[in-house]
Amino acid sequence: MVFGILTAVAACPAIIGTTEAVRHGQRQNAREEHRGRKTHLTVSLLRRSEYSQRFDGAFVVLKEKKLWVDTTGLSTRDEGLRYFLPYHNMAEVWKEAGFAKGEGMVTTISNDPPFLNWVYVDRATHEVKYGVRDEAEPHRVGPWDTTKFERRLMFEGWEGFIAVEETEGSGLWALYFDVKDDGLRGAGQVGMQDLRMLEVEIWRRELRVDRETAMVERVERIKAREETSSEETTVS
Repeated sequence: MVFGILTAVAACPAIIGTTEAVRHGQRQNAREEHRGRKTHLTVSLLRRSEYSQRFDGAFVVLKEKKLWVDTTGLSTRDEGLRYFLPYHNMAEVWKEAGFAKGEGMVTTISNDPPFLNWVYVDRATHEVKYGVRDEAEPHRVGPWDTTKFERRLMFEGWEGFIAVEETEGSGLWALYFDVKDDGLRGAGQVGMQDLRMLEVEIWRRELRVDRETAMVERVERIKAREETSSEETTVS
């Protein structure tokens, strides 16, 4: 009996460790699943001001190869859904640069036929833009990620988004990323011009899950499980 108790006690750390590993894997899967989901982007001001009412909850929209914050209140939904996707040959580069994780970010331009553009930050102006890979490649393409809990958008590991009123009264504010955290005051940048600039936080808002979407996701999971099972059978 004593031997049995001692054996059980000795085994406890291994059992606990295994259980924790399983739980960690489950939590990790749940955290990572959101990365592939198509989302809208909305904003809020980093600091409360007279503009807060117009900005809070405003959609980020696509226009003329740039991302804009629409403060008019006329947008009821985004003009392009966004989600994370591995960027060609960049995972190891970002890892070696010390980034914890992150991927590229794409935006849907059309669903039929499906057409994707990469979201990137212009190296010279620091505008947030979108384009095909050839357009994005010379610029800063990532890594894009989210904060751990609230899932606000991050770029290169931090939040430095700024909305700039390039045309007064239009209601559309161009989205920039303050790469050097200097207020976009580099040579030829908008921080040197007499324009209104506001720091913003960007939130990923998931689409409403209706019955049809839920059914499609179930079918995809079943197919994935069957493919995994088939591969395991082939290996064994």
